[in-house]
Amino acid sequence: MIDHDEIKQFLLDHLNTIRENDVEGYHRSTDESLTLYEWWVTPHRIEGLGFHDFLIAENARKGTVFGSESDPGQGDSRSRFNLSNLKIQHYGETAIASYTLLTTTASPAGIKVVSHNESRVIVKIEGKWKVVHVHKSPAYQAPHQPE
Repeated sequence: MIDHDEIKQFLLDHLNTIRENDVEGYHRSTDESLTLYEWWVTPHRIEGLGFHDFLIAENARKGTVFGSESDPGQGDSRSRFNLSNLKIQHYGETAIASYTLLTTTASPAGIKVVSHNESRVIVKIEGKWKVVHVHKSPAYQAPHQPE
């Protein structure tokens, strides 16, 4: 039986590796076979860890947070995230977490909140939880067909 609290804590720890630009931690919580859809990047599937490795390393270099609206030229900024409407479903040693990710960034220019919907598929591999698939979609009514 999968403990929902265990999955929730794993998910929070995993997301913190991204927020903290921790490439090593991200690798510990993500399987090499990762597939993902990030709607604002490309309408196509992205595969592997290299895509995020570059983003996390560049964000660390610039002092920014992936997914936030921070601008390194604005001086000191802080960010946090919340998981709105978190739902965890489990099937054997597989869990699906779906939620709306709210990323809040405070900077000298003010506070900005950005959001999108996410689903993360988490599988126990060799006794450790790993994210194997991520799907992100807009948290607003996007047109069904392009204009």
